[in-house]
Amino acid sequence: MTKFVEPIIEFKDFSLRYHIQSEPTLRNINLKIFPGEKILILGPSGSGKSTLTHCLNGLIPFAYKGEITGSLKVKGVETRTLDIFKLSKIVGTVLQDTDAQFVGLTVGEDIAFALENDCVPPEEMKKRVEEAAKMVGMEKFLNHSPFELSGGQKQRTTIAGVLVDNVDVLLFDEPLANLDPATAKRTMEIIDELHKTTGKTVIIVEHRLEDVLHKEIDRVIVINNGEIIADTSPHDLMGSDILKKSGLREPLYVSALKYSGIEVKSSINPGYIHSLKLSNEEMQKIIHWFNFSRKTFEGEKELNSDPILRIENLNVSYEKNKPVLKNINLEIREGEMVSIVGKNGAGKSTFAKTLCGFVKEDTGTITYRGRKLNEMTIKERAQIIGFVMQNPNQMITKPMIYDEIALGLRLRKVPEERIKEKVLEVAEICGLKPFLTWPVSALSYGQKKRVTIASILALEPEIIILDEPTAGQDFKHYSEIMEFLAKLNSIGITIILITHDMHLIMEYTDRAIVFADGEIVANAEPSEILTNMEVIEKANLKETSLYTLAQTVGISERTKFVQHFIDYDRMVRNSRAGEVDTVHFR
Repeated sequence: MTKFVEPIIEFKDFSLRYHIQSEPTLRNINLKIFPGEKILILGPSGSGKSTLTHCLNGLIPFAYKGEITGSLKVKGVETRTLDIFKLSKIVGTVLQDTDAQFVGLTVGEDIAFALENDCVPPEEMKKRVEEAAKMVGMEKFLNHSPFELSGGQKQRTTIAGVLVDNVDVLLFDEPLANLDPATAKRTMEIIDELHKTTGKTVIIVEHRLEDVLHKEIDRVIVINNGEIIADTSPHDLMGSDILKKSGLREPLYVSALKYSGIEVKSSINPGYIHSLKLSNEEMQKIIHWFNFSRKTFEGEKELNSDPILRIENLNVSYEKNKPVLKNINLEIREGEMVSIVGKNGAGKSTFAKTLCGFVKEDTGTITYRGRKLNEMTIKERAQIIGFVMQNPNQMITKPMIYDEIALGLRLRKVPEERIKEKVLEVAEICGLKPFLTWPVSALSYGQKKRVTIASILALEPEIIILDEPTAGQDFKHYSEIMEFLAKLNSIGITIILITHDMHLIMEYTDRAIVFADGEIVANAEPSEILTNMEVIEKANLKETSLYTLAQTVGISERTKFVQHFIDYDRMVRNSRAGEVDTVHFR
């Protein structure tokens, strides 16, 4: 890429300390971003990446106050001399929480919002709205309510609302956080296409590294502890130890290369699965690892043959003759950790809400240990099933974090001393202990999710249903939450995970139940699901990079290859946790 002499964004010796903090959140940031570049900003939670984006779009210092030293220029102008309105004409932001960005009653109205503020004449406004909607494939939905859209359609609408203002920089704040795998893949394709056709500068802030690297990135900026620790290419990043040092997840295919004894260095082009340049010797190492390190992995759980939940002929609809769930038949055994996957709008959340009694079934029965849940009240079901919703804003009712976690226990008249013990216990597990005296309003979206998980865990239900528990979480907090859930599961608590995270279903669940258009289309091991192209297409999933790696090196048993990786990776993680003595890599 040819870089212009003048950067469109330039940080120079830039530091920021919020007024409420004693230490700076950003330290000595020096960064140049040139017109037309496509940049990924990567870092663990609390690293300062969100603060950096707030500096770019003007929320700092105009909404969030702090002490700034150094310089930040956008299009050659110091941002401190501008205001949010002027900056919004240069930097357009697409938020992680799309619902928080909607202001119109229809998709068309929402896209037109910026033009209405600028008093653009109606005819020109209509033309520009249609053009922006067409760029993201939403031209047929202009009269729809934004809140009736799927997650991917919401994302497209918010992108159009930014594009319509013809900004120079498109800033995406975790655009993939709430999307199913196939929609996330298409979102990266849309962003890539916009980048190529418009020539705009694109900045992406995201946890899901492997999903972002579906399309090429010019540079990756890694932030940790408020400092830029790397400004590099994807190839050089994979060939370094930066991800490991920063507590960030590496792509699955990179882990598989390392397990096979291959030195991952920039010369093999490891930045993308499609760019790998492996020698014959390296490909043979992968085949050898697959063929000769296969073994019977111990530690499989003995599950009761009797189901803790049995769902028979379940049908649910919100409107007459418009079924959301159709003829669902399913058994969940006691002590299982299962995942429910499928595209946005497939009926996964409705299924969970029906189990909890929030939604009434049309026909069918749900039994718990032989007792009909259909005949229990919501309060009675809550003694058995705890439900953590996808959107934390729909669960939180108290202004303070401690009070929110304690709420359910207080409603059950638990003694205050015991409440304190339990709140501290789950806050520690969920990484919230330092924030217990904070107001909920001060938390990020991901931190709010942790609060809702903590509030349910405190109630100790027999069955826990979690709707997208790891969305918006960095690898560290993802691992902490999932390892805690695994411990709960190991002592017999049944866990049902509704998720789009393909890493999660492979790492922690032995069975995946796939929903598509309100029906169960598959019920099998994750390795079978993620190598079945028919199921992948029906359910808006995405083939794993392990499948592609097996294909690249000529392994025909791709399902077995994926399953081998799952088993081997679990053994490695268990060994690191001290559960086994030795791991033999070859």
